[in-house]
Amino acid sequence: MAKTSKRGRSRKRRPGAVGGGPRGASSAESEQDGAVATAQRPPRPAQRSRPRGPVQTPVSRRYGERPRPPWHPLPLSELLILVGAIGVIVGLRRGISHGGPPLLAGIAAVALGTLEVTLREHRSGFRSHTVMLAALPVVVFHSVVALVISAFARIPAIATVGLLGLDLILFLAMFKLLRTNFLTARTRTAGRG
Repeated sequence: MAKTSKRGRSRKRRPGAVGGGPRGASSAESEQDGAVATAQRPPRPAQRSRPRGPVQTPVSRRYGERPRPPWHPLPLSELLILVGAIGVIVGLRRGISHGGPPLLAGIAAVALGTLEVTLREHRSGFRSHTVMLAALPVVVFHSVVALVISAFARIPAIATVGLLGLDLILFLAMFKLLRTNFLTARTRTAGRG
């Protein structure tokens, strides 16, 4: 009994091999068959350089180049963040009782420098900072209302729940407004590019 091979024969043709085509076909005939098959393919449509219709808004995290501040050669925002960080470190090392002013000044400087950079990037369409920029007015509003109410009376629990509801409404309104502004700026930037 003859032993049979477990592996099947490969039906794949190898171009350029002698006798690789149908039985008795030479390599020149195989090349001609390939040329005929290539000639029968329809040509590829030419790709357009600019799409027709409305410009699609790019969805990547960054788009274009980081916008320059009006005081371009001087890195004012970055220096403000650095000085603020040093103030925070000095204030924390001295302790809250003796280092209160440098700590508060450092936090204010870091917040101001960070706000300037994020607002500039957001308004130019470079990078979205919607959540942070929408949360900032909510924090300020909540803090001011809580301080004003606590100056005159003890804050009841129901007022805190109502204040959180107002915070949520303010956050959602600011989020929608800031997101729309960002997408408009991104579309304008993409249309220029």
